[in-house]
Amino acid sequence: MRLIMKRNLLAGFFIALVCGPPGAEGGRLVQTAPQSNDTLVFTAAEYYEAVTGFHPIVRQARLLSDEARREVMQARGAFDPKLFTDYSKKQFGGTLYYEKWQTGLSVPILPGGVDLKITHDQAGGRYVNPEDRLINIPGLTTVGVSVPVGQGLLIDARRNALRQAQLAVDLAEADRIKLINKTLFDAAKTYWDWFLAHQQFRLIDNGLGLAETRFRALRERALLGDAAFIDTTEAFITVQDRQVQREQAVTLLQNSRLRLSAFLWNADNQPIDLPDQVVPQAAMVGFTDAAVLEALLGRAAEQHPELTKLQTKSRQLAVEERFRRSLLQPQINLNAGLISGIPVFGAAGNEPPYYGFMASNHKVGLDVVFPLFLRKERGKLQQIRIKANQLSLERQQVSRDIVVDVRAAWNDLKALERQLTVQEQTVRNQQRLVQAEQQKFSIGESSLFLVNSRESKLIDLQLKWEELKSKYQKTLADLYYRAGTVL
Repeated sequence: MRLIMKRNLLAGFFIALVCGPPGAEGGRLVQTAPQSNDTLVFTAAEYYEAVTGFHPIVRQARLLSDEARREVMQARGAFDPKLFTDYSKKQFGGTLYYEKWQTGLSVPILPGGVDLKITHDQAGGRYVNPEDRLINIPGLTTVGVSVPVGQGLLIDARRNALRQAQLAVDLAEADRIKLINKTLFDAAKTYWDWFLAHQQFRLIDNGLGLAETRFRALRERALLGDAAFIDTTEAFITVQDRQVQREQAVTLLQNSRLRLSAFLWNADNQPIDLPDQVVPQAAMVGFTDAAVLEALLGRAAEQHPELTKLQTKSRQLAVEERFRRSLLQPQINLNAGLISGIPVFGAAGNEPPYYGFMASNHKVGLDVVFPLFLRKERGKLQQIRIKANQLSLERQQVSRDIVVDVRAAWNDLKALERQLTVQEQTVRNQQRLVQAEQQKFSIGESSLFLVNSRESKLIDLQLKWEELKSKYQKTLADLYYRAGTVL
């Protein structure tokens, strides 16, 4: 029955994480008196899952990639078809000087900067430009193409902007992973700080209970004349000392719970406080082998967010360099189109060659521009190449720093493993000394001072053991974080 109640309470807690607790005020759990003495274990895996699912910074990180994709959409807008119109008219003193109207459609049809252009022109008036004057037809329709023969044939500003925006998606993804990893790393440190505070409170509280039991027993013995009253004073001093330690441990535990609650949010983006009966899991301390280190180093070399960002920036500079090299070429734009007039039904003389798209009815244009010194283009190209060299050097240094950081964290982890082994043996040996001292005290061969000293030493060693466990878990999280990933 107690196990069923525990499972139901734990299930209710995670329902509150996702949906918000019933009867909650402003999204925060209403603190009520516990209905059961059962404690609920909030494991690190469940905690990481809650942080990953609902923490605002994690949600914000997911928006980075979405924002970058919108930039790609904007860059693709340069390739959208365009419908245009231009109308102008001048009339003065009862005379129509001119009336011109051009409408058209421009459609990019090939990635090489080739645009299809369809226009319809109408012009009239007494003083219209002879070039625009139409004879015996109401309008001209032109269907043609614009082709960059020189500069812009292989890459132009539109394609450069699109490729840069597409690579920016990879940059945003690296930033997203980095931000999530940092949040989970901070969450992991907070969780194991909570674990340590809980263990410190538990050990000190148990020590206080032992001191109080011993004090009551000595007081009964002193009243019966079997023990000296001065021993009760010493026992009571121990109780008072541990009461002070317990108060300090309570404050530390409360603050650690508050810091942990800062990472807990529900689906409605409302903060959630931990229920009083929730406790951390026991620290699972294992021993990692060298294969883990090699796997993390390999993963870091391929997928570390910092290296991914530098690689993407290098690719962006390569695209930019290609574009800047193209600007050293002359600008040669070829424009060609076929022309057709619009027939006027019922009018005489409306015969070919005025109507129909034929080779004899065409327009051709060639634009050539070439700066003589190209100082602007050559300066920008050299600047891009310098940035590429700087980025290459930075990537080498960052790659080296990552390897050093991972190996340093690994060394710390292995040292803690050895310390934990020794500390566990030390605690067991101290437990034997305490038991032996208590047995000697019960038969009158020891003193209360020695018993208290042995017991206080045991509590200190146990606290150090739990501290090493907490530090081990945080170092393990740091190892994975340095490798650009999470546990």
